[in-house]
Amino acid sequence: MTTKKKADDTHIAGQLRALHGALLGIVSVMNRPQNDETLVREAGIALDRALFPLLVFIERLGPIGVVGLADRVGRDHTTVSRQVAKLESLGLVTRQAGVGDRRLREAKITPKGKLMTDAVDEARERRGRAIFTQWDPVEFDDLVRLACRFAQDLERNAAQSQSDREPSRRNR
Repeated sequence: MTTKKKADDTHIAGQLRALHGALLGIVSVMNRPQNDETLVREAGIALDRALFPLLVFIERLGPIGVVGLADRVGRDHTTVSRQVAKLESLGLVTRQAGVGDRRLREAKITPKGKLMTDAVDEARERRGRAIFTQWDPVEFDDLVRLACRFAQDLERNAAQSQSDREPSRRNR
């Protein structure tokens, strides 16, 4: 019986700095306001740059509350609340009672908002094709598979770390 060899500590330690550098490079490029402006322009939509990432997150993760959304985008929840209200006034999202807690209001994409995110997805796909046109399909599939696995493990680790920091309800 063969088992897959897992990366040993020495290998991981040697590569973590390179991985961190690559991720910083990716995040740096993705967080540039000019990229959002270009994507919005290429999608042919009219939407304020500050609202664009919120609309995308609501479409991908919604229904989602303001606090959860603020945590995801790294902004203050009062700012995000005002921005979600703006998206709502534009008819791009609606707010509804929370599924888990009816006292909370969660944002959900509207059909008009979905049309916008679909246009953005098409523009993003055109840009992605230009980047990956020289990649071997197997390499691209590996990147997608490993990036998804990394994202899931990162989320799971972050959730575990958060629960480790929260005091037990029994101890209150």
